[in-house]
Amino acid sequence: MMLSHRVGRACHVLVLVLCLSAAEDFDWSANNHDSFYYGTFPNGFSWGAGSSAYQTEGAWDKDGKGLSIWDVFTHKKGKTFLNDTGDSSCEGYYKIKDDISLMKELNLNHYRFSISWPRIMPTGIRSDHVNEKGVKYYNALIDELLEHNITPIVTLYHWDLPQVLQEKYGGWQNISMINYFNDFANLCFERYGDRVKYWITFNNPWSVAVEGYETGEHAPGLKLRGTGAYRAAHHIIKAHAKVWHTYDTQWRNKQRGMVGISLSGDWGEPVDITNQKDIEAAERYVQFYIGWFATPIFHGDYPQVMKDFIGRKSAQQGLGTSRLPTFSSQEKSYIKGTSDFLGVGHFTTRYITQKSFPSSRGYTYFSDWDVAELVDPRWPDPGSEWLYSVPWGFRRLLNFIKTQYGNPMIYITENGVSEKMMCTELCDDWRIQYYKAYINEMLKAIRNGVNVKGYTAWSLLDKFEWDEGYSERFGLYYVDFRNKNKPRYPKASVQFYKRIIKSNGFPNQREVENWRRKATETCSTSNQLLAADPLTSHMEMVTEVVVPTVCTLCILISAVFLMFLLRKRN
Repeated sequence: MMLSHRVGRACHVLVLVLCLSAAEDFDWSANNHDSFYYGTFPNGFSWGAGSSAYQTEGAWDKDGKGLSIWDVFTHKKGKTFLNDTGDSSCEGYYKIKDDISLMKELNLNHYRFSISWPRIMPTGIRSDHVNEKGVKYYNALIDELLEHNITPIVTLYHWDLPQVLQEKYGGWQNISMINYFNDFANLCFERYGDRVKYWITFNNPWSVAVEGYETGEHAPGLKLRGTGAYRAAHHIIKAHAKVWHTYDTQWRNKQRGMVGISLSGDWGEPVDITNQKDIEAAERYVQFYIGWFATPIFHGDYPQVMKDFIGRKSAQQGLGTSRLPTFSSQEKSYIKGTSDFLGVGHFTTRYITQKSFPSSRGYTYFSDWDVAELVDPRWPDPGSEWLYSVPWGFRRLLNFIKTQYGNPMIYITENGVSEKMMCTELCDDWRIQYYKAYINEMLKAIRNGVNVKGYTAWSLLDKFEWDEGYSERFGLYYVDFRNKNKPRYPKASVQFYKRIIKSNGFPNQREVENWRRKATETCSTSNQLLAADPLTSHMEMVTEVVVPTVCTLCILISAVFLMFLLRKRN
């Protein structure tokens, strides 16, 4: 079984927590939750759901699409859970109308999706070939969304780099990606910009850099420890800035759209809020995570704490220069201010304390920041091993962004919770609880003056979850991946989220409690019907495997017993 580094970190975290929670002088409830706030969101607040191309489209080699690094990565044995691939996934490529009908059922204001670079540019290079069938697919999707009054929010890069660019140039390790990505973005602006007004350059570049080029757990699977993530991030930041300037100079006046970036980050809370070292460690945690990308984009350079720590560790290694690349003064001014809005992806929180890593352990991205992560054993953890439900951390992250980056316009681009079950479960009460609490903390942040304009539930459908394959489900809608038609079934959370959207928030306690009760009632009948499928396949397994095995054992036992009787007679 292949587990992501986040899982490894989660196991380490749990061990630390057991030690700490045993200490009588430490009170986990010192940073307690606030009470629930009943109220509504500002007029015009946008409610949506999201997906990404590789995770949902399928049709990996159809209609002229080129290979992506994820196509190649998942086709190698041992890279994903159960060797799952996104080859067919949700078959979203063939189900535009079906999926938009689900969005209408939810009354969504917007839908966030990504354009597959190799689907419209098979080699990643515009001068080689533009695949008009791929272009046509996204035209159809955009037009259908607009016909149903759903605003498209389009991500240009959600991890599926064309494989040719990886093989020829080393992917994001190479500075040439900046121009190739700009050519791709320019084609998208040219073909879709008359209708698309919200563009996201990169989704969670932290994962692209760290998991793709540092730990190797994501495509392209490189383990360039201590250098790979920093180099990839450096090129990604410059590529983002170039695309923003391209839109600003060539398209903004005609199309009147906006270009931003989507950054993901956990919140880091000091273990001891009276301990200066813990306070600094928690700040460092957030800066090494979301600040790594946000600080250059809003202030022109990397966070000072990253420059200090990585510079010092590089000197200890005997290196002449820091492993963290530097921006020239010209690049700093070019990058600064290149975001019309900030997309924020957030799922969970950690307690943080200072921890020094000895040089004998080697120099990696994770040892550069000198922190240890801890979790409260009482935090709910319904799904992925790394994902604990800590709603108040969401509000603190949003307030941090407001303070650090001049209160930018924010769209929540990813927020949701998984379940890690192989069986069918439509009565997802834990997801209802998660959405209720996290959305409420976002409402409190808005009341505190944070400029949040929209919220994107992650995700619309169950889908391919990268190295975890299909073992984790984030969807509001359940997808039966065993059925070649990939039917969709609403979970209870669909009804709950739909009511939040309709009310634009939480009107009063009685009504919100009533939503939850009704949502769980509506799912119970369909859940019982669906539950028959796993039972049937289980019965087939019993008859095909267990029954023959038992019969064989009976024959063997009978034969042995017969031989025993014959010997006794002789």
